[in-house]
Amino acid sequence: MTHHADLDALDRDTFDALMADVDQPMIIVTTAAGGVRAGCLVGFHAQAGIDPVEYAVWLSKANHTYRVGALSEHFTVHFLSREHHDLAELFGGHTQSQIDKFARCDWTPGPDGVPLLKRVDNRFVGRRHAWLDPGSDHVCLILRPVLADRRGVVRAGCGSPTPQRSSPATTRRSASAPADPVSGPVGRRNRSEGPEVLYLAT
Repeated sequence: MTHHADLDALDRDTFDALMADVDQPMIIVTTAAGGVRAGCLVGFHAQAGIDPVEYAVWLSKANHTYRVGALSEHFTVHFLSREHHDLAELFGGHTQSQIDKFARCDWTPGPDGVPLLKRVDNRFVGRRHAWLDPGSDHVCLILRPVLADRRGVVRAGCGSPTPQRSSPATTRRSASAPADPVSGPVGRRNRSEGPEVLYLAT
């Protein structure tokens, strides 16, 4: 049988359910520019290269992190587990205009003042390599890791505090051999993840 691409015929409920089944950890992305800090809960992310190692994160144009990130060079990607549900609520359930998220959690400054959340041991700091805008409601941020922390194995399961579609460690490794946040040292397994549809990023 020949299948012809017809976006209008897509069963969106089936596609959303398929994406929700992808076993992928939620992440919190933090950054800083001009003395302004920002951070949000993100569900669209994946390793995007091995040599050089690169990681892709998609940020909603509607959120504060996108606006600060447009001026930032460094970003921290924090991989969440079930015990971080309160952080997911904090960074995914509130906007920066409502509360100061960083006044409600413990963090320490990293390169260029980028916040490192103390409770999240599995994380890396990346330098922006590319900022890609395909014309949709998200931009694709390509990061090249400069340092990584890892303690234990990242366990998926920390989902969105309010499932809905979004709107318009510690082992120190060098940048040449950062930890793959899913499966260990980069190159051991090239795992490609689909996006998590049910998430809230503000």
